[in-house]
Amino acid sequence: MEFLRRLVLGSLMVAGTTGLGVGAWALATPREPRRREIAKELPETNPLRWAERRHQNELVMEAIKEAAETNENVARRPSPAWSK
Repeated sequence: MEFLRRLVLGSLMVAGTTGLGVGAWALATPREPRRREIAKELPETNPLRWAERRHQNELVMEAIKEAAETNENVARRPSPAWSK
């Protein structure tokens, strides 16, 4: 009988703690209008930022392509003037 009582109390404690966690999560998550507002403010929605990122990716791909075409260890090269 004692085992059954402990089992029920333990289960209620786990269920209560889980319920509190889910309730806190529900209160902390932003609602739909706020979520849309946050999405508008993200840097990924800025076209200028997209262009900068695209240019950066092109530079990286050029470096990777150059490294693939040579047997030289490009990591050992001196830094370009623009990185100093």
